[in-house]
Amino acid sequence: MVHKKRLRFSLSAAAIIAFLSSIVLPTGTYAAEEEENFSLTIMHMNDTHAHVEPLPNMITAIKEVRAEHPDALLFNAGDVFSGTLYFNQFKGQADLALLNMMDIDAMTFGNHEFDLGSSENGHKSLSEFIAGADFPFISANVDFSGDAYVGSKVSDTFTEDAQDSMIYDGMVKEVNGEKIGIFGLTTEETLQTSSPVNATISNYAAEAERAVAAFEEMGVDKIVALTHIGYDSNPAVGNDLMLAEQVDGIDVIVGGHSHTKLEQPTVVDTDENGEAKDPTVIVQAYQYAENLGELDVEFNDQGQVVGYEGRLIDVTEKQADPDAVSVLASYKNEVDQVSNEEIGAVALKPLTNPRLSDSDVSVRADETELGNLITDAMLAKAQEKMPEVAIAMQNGGGIRAPIDQGPITVGEVIAVLPFGNDPAVVHLSGDEIKQILEYSVRLAPEESGGFLQVSGMKFTYDSTKEAGSRVVSMQVKQGDVYADIQPDQMYAVTTNNFTAKGGDGYDVFAQAYAEGRVQDLGEIDWEQFRDYMVEDLNGEVNPVIEGRITDLEGKEPEASEPPEEPKDEAPESPETPDPNEETPDSNEKTPDPKDNGDKEEDPGDDKPQEDPEDDNEPADQDKNDQNDKSNAPSPSGHDNGGNNSGQGGGKAFDGGAEQVSGNKLPDTATNMYTYMLAGAALLAAGAVLFIFKRRKAKA
Repeated sequence: MVHKKRLRFSLSAAAIIAFLSSIVLPTGTYAAEEEENFSLTIMHMNDTHAHVEPLPNMITAIKEVRAEHPDALLFNAGDVFSGTLYFNQFKGQADLALLNMMDIDAMTFGNHEFDLGSSENGHKSLSEFIAGADFPFISANVDFSGDAYVGSKVSDTFTEDAQDSMIYDGMVKEVNGEKIGIFGLTTEETLQTSSPVNATISNYAAEAERAVAAFEEMGVDKIVALTHIGYDSNPAVGNDLMLAEQVDGIDVIVGGHSHTKLEQPTVVDTDENGEAKDPTVIVQAYQYAENLGELDVEFNDQGQVVGYEGRLIDVTEKQADPDAVSVLASYKNEVDQVSNEEIGAVALKPLTNPRLSDSDVSVRADETELGNLITDAMLAKAQEKMPEVAIAMQNGGGIRAPIDQGPITVGEVIAVLPFGNDPAVVHLSGDEIKQILEYSVRLAPEESGGFLQVSGMKFTYDSTKEAGSRVVSMQVKQGDVYADIQPDQMYAVTTNNFTAKGGDGYDVFAQAYAEGRVQDLGEIDWEQFRDYMVEDLNGEVNPVIEGRITDLEGKEPEASEPPEEPKDEAPESPETPDPNEETPDSNEKTPDPKDNGDKEEDPGDDKPQEDPEDDNEPADQDKNDQNDKSNAPSPSGHDNGGNNSGQGGGKAFDGGAEQVSGNKLPDTATNMYTYMLAGAALLAAGAVLFIFKRRKAKA
């Protein structure tokens, strides 16, 4: 009997101890797991395109992040070259002087880094840029070994000892005892859009597979791809979304090329077949040195991403770093002087950029002489590369300043087209062109920033009809005559990349972009414009109104459309006098508050457009670029963070599913809790033993 009581008592004591242990041990395990996770902060920039003047502000933003995260890495995703007078004048050296003040960990090559290849018969300027860089370069799919200038700087390896001014396939950085593998990729579209000459570019996916395998063989399980292939760019040559789906083992993609404004990171956690995979976090920081991207990513002990938080820092809100301003000063003074240089063309009359506030016509509601000149330039220069291009379209909101009568200066050209946009070619059906034109004139006769100036075609519409059913006729120029645009026929249309990606709300353009029907021409719009006036017009600039865009205003259309008249014979079609013909004293207007399509303006854009301070804001137009996927689902349906407040967003992963993570308990609190429970368990165990001995003694 006594033995049975002792047995029951022993079992009860064991149960109590086991119960208390079940409370204590998981807490200790949780704390251990938390300690094993590794956090990494990444700063990133891309597609600065020679916009040097914001870089002192960028340096301040970088210093602020490093003050909080001293071990943060900083990456540049390419396209430093081309876009402003700083590049024309200094071939990347002005940018480099400021980039060298940032302590960059690695840079990859953008397609525009190859722009001077043909003119220099190799990459002399790029070689000088690399030689002066206080950071290494990485690209697994670019081979410079055949280039006479850059070839000596190539090391086709994945190295743990990367040196400044050298090019590697990839490199390893050690942060707080953890190894991070980083490799670079450049878009294969460079072969068509730029001048790689003796440099070769291979398939992005195959080289990414090779890079991941190389890092894994080195024992590295945290891998970052620094890419210039575009977030959702032409699928025929690949993009970041496809890379994340197709190549296992990539944890983070820091991207460029598509000028995508990802306010929140995108997460891809399924492969190309829809099967679950380890998450890949994708970030990109828009363009023109407007934003510094910051990503905090957390890895478990298996090298898998288990949490992230990302944001874009608006560097325009930062104070410029004084030392950087001093470095910039000498370059800026020279650029200011160059902007007053004449390009070699003369405007035979004032080319106004009218608005409805003080004119009967508007660049955002009517055909204008300046609009005709710009689209003629776009069409002529696109046809030099792609003769099949038949039509040019330019959004009126992207035309920002007039040109005075007399010699035209570089500064005037840039003021007209200040955004440095890449021209593109879009393949559209006739029916799609009609939908685009319907959207263009939907607000007429009110202004719209999305109103399209055109070349190579003409059309009529009736502003008294319901929006969406206004276009009456549309014709494309074929030789010396116009022919009706056929709904089922395909046409090659050139426009700027802002519009080509769906800017101003053009869903048809956005759809064409998503389907891979957009090709970058590898040019800069203002340079095309300048060259056209000098080379194609032989320096004599005298555009006229030709009746390319006619509002019937409730009238019946003409019974037949005559062939096009020569451009310089008359300012308007004799059959259809244009009551809205602009006059030399026409001026611009403040944006109409009813213009919902005018998305490129900022709140300060209510000043007359002749104000040079307003016209030289290169960021304004693309603020609402439809390529900005931050506020819309990605084409592949991937999660891009949900919260679009612009304050950054974070997620934690549990298995394959995503869930919002709570704040972790501080180690001190966790340990105190553990100690208290452990003490309670020991006290309970002691009490049990004490009672047991007392009973044994009495027995």
